[in-house]
Amino acid sequence: MTADKIVPRAKHIVLTSHPTRFGPKPIPIHWGESDPIKRGPIIGTLSNAAHRNVIGSHSGSYGVYRALAVASGRLQSNHRADLTNTAPAERIGPHLSWFDPDKIVSLDPFGALVGEVYPSYQEQGYDIRPTIAITKAHINMPELADAVAKGRLQLDGTLVKAGGDLVVTKAAIEPVWYLPGLAKRLQVSESELRRALFEQTGGMFPELVTRPDFHVFLPPIGGATVYIFGDPAAITDPTKPLAVRVHDECNGSDVFGSDICTCRPYLVHGIEACVQTAQEGGAGVIVYLRKEGRALGEVTKFLVYNARKRQEGGDRADAYFTRTECVAGVQDMRFQELMPDVLHWLGITRIDRFISMSNMKHDAITRSGIEIMERVPIPDDLIPMDAKVEIEAKKAAGYYTEGEVLTETGLAEIKGRSLVE
Repeated sequence: MTADKIVPRAKHIVLTSHPTRFGPKPIPIHWGESDPIKRGPIIGTLSNAAHRNVIGSHSGSYGVYRALAVASGRLQSNHRADLTNTAPAERIGPHLSWFDPDKIVSLDPFGALVGEVYPSYQEQGYDIRPTIAITKAHINMPELADAVAKGRLQLDGTLVKAGGDLVVTKAAIEPVWYLPGLAKRLQVSESELRRALFEQTGGMFPELVTRPDFHVFLPPIGGATVYIFGDPAAITDPTKPLAVRVHDECNGSDVFGSDICTCRPYLVHGIEACVQTAQEGGAGVIVYLRKEGRALGEVTKFLVYNARKRQEGGDRADAYFTRTECVAGVQDMRFQELMPDVLHWLGITRIDRFISMSNMKHDAITRSGIEIMERVPIPDDLIPMDAKVEIEAKKAAGYYTEGEVLTETGLAEIKGRSLVE
């Protein structure tokens, strides 16, 4: 993955004007190319406008904090990151799915490898930054220590250590949107998508409508974090079992233990299933997406809480989604159609244990070409009392399908796969 030919360093370009036939052009991006040089690097630099080949800037929602740091004089606007010793702690990919422009449209599959595949560009002064970082760490939650104490998790000194510490590989992923693929995924035209993004951000990114030659957008939103339990190589090994939970952020429950929903209990349940599957010789994956309150935001979520509790008859399952729609205008804005991209980045083609009750997540994943063998619901004894309204509301709304659970036979088959195949 080395460059044979490097495009000469470009000069200045006016970003808010339509491109002309004259003057230097930024490095083009050919999404889906298997050769990263032919694909082209993602360059969102603000220090040299002539090099930019994307709309927006790096760091997602944190880009605004960068602006505050520059405005306050705490950060030099031309600061360039020193990426010495920041290479991924674990190798992921490349996988065939990286080279299918329909499989991945919301992240840059080469995002963790820019130091490896684009050194020649960097030597010429191009500011190419990683949009994915991979490291190793320990995690610990009180419930995990309890699971060890009760024998649900076994201390092995490698994956599960004393006190319930879990050894994980984790990846942080910033959003990188390929607009033609995103439009196709949402079944709208690219021009409609660009216009909506331009208008609904208050005209923050004029290049959406003035630079049709820029097809990649770095949106100012949160990204995703992936937690891998066990050997990452087992994720793509067809002879080994794989457990996956895709979890959408819920700060109140995940961090502070609010009992009005099942988010933290289900997250912990998913982690346990991932650890158990890894200890059986396979791997487990938790994908944590920054989509607070079904991507409606925490303010909207709390307004809905008030509306639900103050209505006549109190919090009721039959009004659960109605009150959300009254406040937000829609029940859910997570657009699970984009969610499978991170699974394709990992090279996943089959999930043995999908730790989720959501039909939307299940259907988005299977439509993307990934097979799901079994679905695992949250056990009844993990559902907080105040969250039973949520479960009943989701059941009534067809949010999940009862009966599609992991059977003892299915579990035994999955546990034995790595031994018999």
